[in-house]
Amino acid sequence: MQRYQTKLTSQKEVSDLEVSFNPDILFLFVSPTFPDPKKLVGEMKAKFPDSILFGCSTAGEIMGNEVFDSTAVLTAVKFEKALLRTFSIDLEQDAADCFSAGRKIYLGLEGKDLRHIFVLSDGLNVNGADLVSGLQSRASETVSITGGLAADGSDFGSTFLIHNGEIKSKQIIALGFYGEDLKIGYGSKGGWDSFGIERLVTRSDNNVLYELDGQPALDLYKEFLGDKAKDLPGSGLLFPLSMRDENNKIPVVRTILAVDEEARSLTFAGNIPQGSYVRLMKANIDRIIDGAEESARITKSNTDYPHELAFLISCVGRRLVMKQLVEEEIEAVNEVLGEGVITTGFYSYGEIAPFDKFSPCTLHNQTMTITTISE
Repeated sequence: MQRYQTKLTSQKEVSDLEVSFNPDILFLFVSPTFPDPKKLVGEMKAKFPDSILFGCSTAGEIMGNEVFDSTAVLTAVKFEKALLRTFSIDLEQDAADCFSAGRKIYLGLEGKDLRHIFVLSDGLNVNGADLVSGLQSRASETVSITGGLAADGSDFGSTFLIHNGEIKSKQIIALGFYGEDLKIGYGSKGGWDSFGIERLVTRSDNNVLYELDGQPALDLYKEFLGDKAKDLPGSGLLFPLSMRDENNKIPVVRTILAVDEEARSLTFAGNIPQGSYVRLMKANIDRIIDGAEESARITKSNTDYPHELAFLISCVGRRLVMKQLVEEEIEAVNEVLGEGVITTGFYSYGEIAPFDKFSPCTLHNQTMTITTISE
């Protein structure tokens, strides 16, 4: 595997790019505040016409041990044996719902020697839990699935996906990796602490939560947040919910995407089923960093092959909590993965991965999710 990585801060740097090989794919994670991302993608495609261009908007770009803002992090890769294919879904035109979108994506990539699907989605106009369920409904046990939801900093305004020469919102893109020589590692851990009483979800509709213990969910949540309630939905990133139900014996974390003052409801990145139980969560910085390190240990245990390329997708909520300490979780991951690995990724509105190799893929919030790829 040949790899090249750089950070861009302006359009003019594209013309100065010198890659010593013809890349199979260019992974591009771009800040929404980067000047004219659409122009950047167009120029990148013109410079590398034979390469797949694949990426999304972020709440922070990851390269090596560093986290950046207002940049574009480019990682060019040429595989020795593996083959790649992409598939995209327009959420407004091609999919009646996110479950159907997931099924279509898997069927669109299904083929001989499919080993892994890396999926990136619009972060605001998607039910990530249904997307994962749709992907898994057709997936073979030999195919792993990881990915994440695009972000827009902490603004929750609009996210975008990068697929070949285009930038679009309300889209899901997926990359299939094919070949028996591929080695895939993955893991996902959080590190947040649950507290307070467990509450019953008495009224919900998919990812919209209306009532807890028979009371309006937004009212209860605002009561807890106090002065921070005026900053919703952004302040909700600091206090997610831990949820358990019949399908999630291990509690999963759900983060707020939007609030509806009239309906007194909260909208989450994934489903909050009626009859499930939730508890509030808060941050512990040491435990968050420990969670990132544990995610790396789980990833490393999946394969004894040296790691060559690592994708780190961590939640924007973790970044807001850790602030200037955010790079400590990246350093903790790289220290476990070891020398020789090229690290890229982004801060997201949701993470997609199994907890470990023994559990099914699911949507996470507030976790550090890692995917490693080697030949």
